[in-house]
Amino acid sequence: MSDDPAPVWLVVGLGNPGPAYAGHRHNVGYLVVEVLAERMGSPLRAHKSGRADVVEGRLGPIGPDTPRVVLARPRAYMNEIGGPVSTLAKFYKVPPERIVAVHDELDIPFGALRVKLGGGDNGHNGLRSMRGSLSSGEFHRVRVGVGRPPGRQDPADFLLSNFSATERKELDMNVVEAADAVESLVADGLETTQQRFNR
Repeated sequence: MSDDPAPVWLVVGLGNPGPAYAGHRHNVGYLVVEVLAERMGSPLRAHKSGRADVVEGRLGPIGPDTPRVVLARPRAYMNEIGGPVSTLAKFYKVPPERIVAVHDELDIPFGALRVKLGGGDNGHNGLRSMRGSLSSGEFHRVRVGVGRPPGRQDPADFLLSNFSATERKELDMNVVEAADAVESLVADGLETTQQRFNR
């Protein structure tokens, strides 16, 4: 990819590594990146930094203007995820405005999503870590709604638990829609993507 003049986007799925966390609400970003890797037709493989699994390629119809994309699944826990993201951004020479963080969002109902550029971390440890390591919050976010916990359940415990049986029936569809939003963002830009997905 290094000899190709097309701009590079870095799409990062936020989550915690390891099978113990695989089905948790906090790991929905991983699920979205895995769907995008399937669309690229290549598996995620260990990056030479040893700090993430990545795959490089293009998404959507291939043409002369199709951006290059690096999909990444960091090998770090959520509160330390900024280190691997910063390493990849430097390696691929990607500025913050061409980084997309795909993450769970408590303040969005399950089944909905929002796309935005910049903003705070809203208490999300992964976003906080990224903002610190990149020295910028001006990256794109694809915010996948997981909703608020029922009753008085602690939000942290809620995020570190599996989707309910009812939610799992719709989860695949939600993940596919979030992957579609990433493709739209990279290919068509923020405004078009917000009009399509920020319902």
